[in-house]
Amino acid sequence: MDAVRVALLREVLAGTEWLGATRRFAGALRGSVVTHGGGLLLLGTPEYEPWHLAAHLVDEAAWSGTPELAPTLVRHRARPTDPAHLAVGPGRIEAARRGETLLVVAPGDSSQPLLDHVHTARRAGVTVLALAAAPDGALASMAHETLTVPEDAELDLDTVQHLVSAATGENGPSPRGRRRFRDRLARLAETVTAPPPTPW
Repeated sequence: MDAVRVALLREVLAGTEWLGATRRFAGALRGSVVTHGGGLLLLGTPEYEPWHLAAHLVDEAAWSGTPELAPTLVRHRARPTDPAHLAVGPGRIEAARRGETLLVVAPGDSSQPLLDHVHTARRAGVTVLALAAAPDGALASMAHETLTVPEDAELDLDTVQHLVSAATGENGPSPRGRRRFRDRLARLAETVTAPPPTPW
């Protein structure tokens, strides 16, 4: 989903709770990652891997000048023969430490292996955030911040992920991001105001 579609979606959702809810969750995510600087781990369930969210967060990290937002996708069934960015398995969560952030995306009831991984991370001091498609008491009790998308909501979990990723990149650009943005504007202004090139 590109920026234009996100903007249109936000117009449709104006006046609902979703804009505020997704922005608050994105603010918590960004705040945790930027403040602690320990990196972002992204975990789905054994049946669902949040590929799209990972890709959008990478884009938002580049756009906002906040590389900390680019996640490491942790896969339940990663294999050593997979490409490097897809070969990170649950052992990465076992090695996670205080200062890191774990974002869990659970479109259904959380399995015991997933809850075990979250418990391990939480016990190690990792900040845990959860995007869930149904109220999940076990997952919510371990997460520092949860955004739930009930079945009767106007949106589905995939759409909410788009809103969260877009808001994460917008939510308070880092000083480095602001500097890069100002530099781009300055270069653009020079290009627009420069005299035309002298013909040969």
